[in-house]
Amino acid sequence: MPVTVTRTTITTTTTSSSSGLGSPTILGSPRALTQPLGLLRLLQLLSTCVAFSLVASVGAWVGFMGNWCMFAWCFCFAVTLIIIIVELAGLQQRFPLSWRNFPITYACYAALFCLSASVIYPTTYVQFMAHGRSRDHAIAAIAFSCIACVAYATEVAWTRARPGEITGYMATVPGLLKVVETFVACVIFAFISDSYLYKHKPALEWCVAVYAICFILAAVAILLNLGDCTNMLPIPFPSFLSGLALLSVLFYISAMILWPLYQFDEKHGGQPQRWRDANCRSRHIDSVCPWDCRLAVAILTAINLLAYVADLVYSARLVFVRV
Repeated sequence: MPVTVTRTTITTTTTSSSSGLGSPTILGSPRALTQPLGLLRLLQLLSTCVAFSLVASVGAWVGFMGNWCMFAWCFCFAVTLIIIIVELAGLQQRFPLSWRNFPITYACYAALFCLSASVIYPTTYVQFMAHGRSRDHAIAAIAFSCIACVAYATEVAWTRARPGEITGYMATVPGLLKVVETFVACVIFAFISDSYLYKHKPALEWCVAVYAICFILAAVAILLNLGDCTNMLPIPFPSFLSGLALLSVLFYISAMILWPLYQFDEKHGGQPQRWRDANCRSRHIDSVCPWDCRLAVAILTAINLLAYVADLVYSARLVFVRV
């Protein structure tokens, strides 16, 4: 769905795209790698490769958290390599997804992946390691993970929509916010993977339903744009986006009230203090105690609520002439 972004309007057009760096992107040529965006992607490729190679060489990962970090680095390396190959070969037209929307969508996800790995890996694993070669490799991997995060965030900043530019919906602020919303929801799902945190409590089960419903709706909006299928909806796509943002804000407000109330208020069966949770008295590098999971979900719920509020505000400011 190519769009022209102005201060208050988004209109459909079919003009050739640019890199967002002030000059057209050179496609189907090795010269693409000598442009600023190409060099940035080489940095992303190198930093993620070094990060997972350092960790893999000494086996410095264990448990769910370690597997998540390794997956993040390997996934980002693999997809970045695919993007570089596609652009070098000039295969954008044959790519199954919209090339106007895919690279920036992926770059935003990759920045969040690397950010999460850069935070989770040192806090849940490295700090428990004994001094030695393995720990040195792990610390170096964290540094390269941070470099990758900055590189992906820089690509997002460079290629996002600006007034007057021809771009896809995912390059706009509402589009990027949907990436944040779905990513945060996935992290919430990881923390509530054990059903004992909410089972047999209707209010908490409603919160889980809120996370799932809002995630599905936002994911559908992203997939429709990546597949250039926005006209398949029975209602106009702008109406779908506006309704999605408003509904999600209302749903997340209810979750923001109910989750902390039933998890931390003793009157509703909650546990207000961490030290009272027997499962949190011993620390393990491969697990997170239940009280910490509850707190993490509460914080992530607040973050996603802010994201949806910003999404609603930006969507209300944009006038969609035609999608």
